[in-house]
Amino acid sequence: MEIIKVENLSFAYQEKPVLSDISFEIKEGEFITIFGKSGCGKTTLLKLLKPVISPYGKKEGAIYFAGNIIEKLTLEEQCRKIGFVMQNPESQIVTDTVWHELAFGLENLSYSQDEIRQKISEISAYFGLDNILYQSTVTLSGGQKQLLNLASVMLLEPSVIILDEPTSQLDPIASSDFLQMIKKINREFGTTVIISEHRTEELFAISDKVMFLENGRMIKYDKPKSFTNCSNKNVNKFLPTPMRVYLSAPHDECPATINEGREWLKKTKVLKEIVRCKEYQCGGECVVSVKDVYFRYNKNLNDIVKGLTFTVNKGEVYAMLGGNGAGKTTALSLINSQNKPYRGKITTNGKISTLPQNPQTLFTEKTVLKELEVMNVSSDIINSIISLCELGDLLDKHPYDLSGGEQQRTALAKVLLTAPDILLLDEPSKSLDVYFKEKLAEILKKLKTDGMTVIMVSHDIEFCARYADRCAMFFDGGIIGENTPKNFFANKNFYTTFASRMAKNIIPNVVLDEDIIYAIGGDNTETETKNCTKINYVVNAAKSEEKKEIKEKISKKSLLFVILTVLSIPLTIVAGMYLLNDRKYLFISLIVIIEAMIGFVTMFEGRKPKTGDIVIIAVLSALCVVGRGAFYMLPQFKPMLALVIITGVSLGAQSGFLVGAVGTFISNFMLGQGPWTPWQMLATGAVGFLAGLIFKRGRMPKTKTFLCIYGCFSAVLIYGGILNPASVLMFQTNPTKEMFMLSIVKGLPMDIIHGISTVFFLWIIAKPMIEKLERIKTKYGLNK
Repeated sequence: MEIIKVENLSFAYQEKPVLSDISFEIKEGEFITIFGKSGCGKTTLLKLLKPVISPYGKKEGAIYFAGNIIEKLTLEEQCRKIGFVMQNPESQIVTDTVWHELAFGLENLSYSQDEIRQKISEISAYFGLDNILYQSTVTLSGGQKQLLNLASVMLLEPSVIILDEPTSQLDPIASSDFLQMIKKINREFGTTVIISEHRTEELFAISDKVMFLENGRMIKYDKPKSFTNCSNKNVNKFLPTPMRVYLSAPHDECPATINEGREWLKKTKVLKEIVRCKEYQCGGECVVSVKDVYFRYNKNLNDIVKGLTFTVNKGEVYAMLGGNGAGKTTALSLINSQNKPYRGKITTNGKISTLPQNPQTLFTEKTVLKELEVMNVSSDIINSIISLCELGDLLDKHPYDLSGGEQQRTALAKVLLTAPDILLLDEPSKSLDVYFKEKLAEILKKLKTDGMTVIMVSHDIEFCARYADRCAMFFDGGIIGENTPKNFFANKNFYTTFASRMAKNIIPNVVLDEDIIYAIGGDNTETETKNCTKINYVVNAAKSEEKKEIKEKISKKSLLFVILTVLSIPLTIVAGMYLLNDRKYLFISLIVIIEAMIGFVTMFEGRKPKTGDIVIIAVLSALCVVGRGAFYMLPQFKPMLALVIITGVSLGAQSGFLVGAVGTFISNFMLGQGPWTPWQMLATGAVGFLAGLIFKRGRMPKTKTFLCIYGCFSAVLIYGGILNPASVLMFQTNPTKEMFMLSIVKGLPMDIIHGISTVFFLWIIAKPMIEKLERIKTKYGLNK
């Protein structure tokens, strides 16, 4: 029985198509692998299979889950039936300990404590998590974190689990263990598995069907071995080693696994001998010298780096390999002086730049182009780097909205613009497809020619074996062996290439696919990757399109909200005071929120608010509550009004009013409810509402200066202008003009303090928060 059916699916972000007319079926219990170049649509397709995380854009076609349209599944059904494991293990972990992380999903689905304990006891035993149940999630290795994510998903007993490049940040052994666990779940529980990966070596062996995407189109969807007959030759670069070797000299049945490849090789005549390389001879100018270095992050903790000693020569690509947590990244932080050893000596000769493991740490601007322009180099150099790293189609995108591979290329481009003498790369091939790995190899080759030295930390054995000058094994805080790639990997049994494993004890000295092909006299056309296309550094200038700012038009439904706000809500408060004797202020406050919600819904122009819209409003309201509570000891010096203004500026007048009203109402449960609550709700909401009218509709620029000016005057004139006279109405039975004037004069000092505090917080948080909200709106299509 089919569990997922996709019919004529097309999808586009704004105007650019990402998926085009894709149709396929997946049966219950199948193991499906999806592969293709970065940006081919893999992640988008996977996210569309779980509507709650589907990207915002134009979608055509239909997706069915167990015979029903997938969008009609409730949120609870999606959580229970469709599990999703992300590429970055840390992105999915939300709590402090392993136990709490496992319990998180069950608690949100209202399981009892007894049920939670029983389920966690089972799952922890199955996944081998018993010994780390109470361990902090921060201390886990990458493999443990990803295993925890998988266990958390499996606790809900899903029918389908979707995995988006789950092994990209794992070392080879942890990656293999993780994939074997996925296979075990698939075979033992009949759980349908859909996984996307660039590295297909182990996946082809366990997949029932494989899908190849190219430029958003499904090129082929069939059994793994059928891909040796694919007319699209771009497929061949992604095939596992046994299948690529088979294509060079086909005979008998095509092997898909290492074991099948070994049996296939035994039947194949070896025509040429692979000559063992000479041992590495140190020579040339030494630019990095590390001698007997020790380092720990805290004097009470164990050493992370222990007796580390090695040298790197000018123009060399030096690769450090080893398991997660061995100390490789820490070693790079010592070389670039980010951390200081407490013992030993590090000597460097030249300018050092680092590409970190998480490329997002380098991003500070709103577009890829601005990320490059901020480096203050000439436009010609920027254009050459854009061409070199193939960023031409990404220049207008926000760096955080790129795929993992695209982020890696953008970060690499930014680092190269610093023109370093020594380049430190932490997992540079992570998330890159085979094509850009070749491009990265070209870049490294060119940098070497120009005299640059590269020190690289990597889990990508195949990449290091093919392109490094020297490889070193990092273990227990130090380097325990180093050599040329040929000699380094030929001597390894476990930490070695797939080609070496396939030819072990059959063809001596094999490390690369090309070695096997050379030995059996095969055609090397499809597997040769060293002689890549020459890099073209001259590019056409990026075409910039003028973007015209479209002013918002006030619709009839938005006008309805103005009427509700300007007339209904004040009338409700005044009527409640005199008709209900102001003892019912909580009831009055509730009516005010309901009236604000009615207006909030009208802004969607007839469509229902999306979950994301509600979540953003809820989060901003919660920040207002926390802000008021955190500064309760300082009268009128609070960040709430600044947050409300930011909401109105970013999300519109209606959202600004709602966040102000709801935030005030909830925070008053801590600070004190009373007849003043509805008036405070009206005053705070009015500030957010007017901010939306003035700034979001382009009547004033969204600069910090203008925001601060508005914040100061709104605190004094709007908030104070409502609350001060209201105090007379609340507590005087026969108010007079003099009373109102006196309330304004007496309240002015506190209003000025309120204005100063609003300016203070706007100056600090306005720009980053507005940028973040704008990006979230664009990415998820909120509040449009």
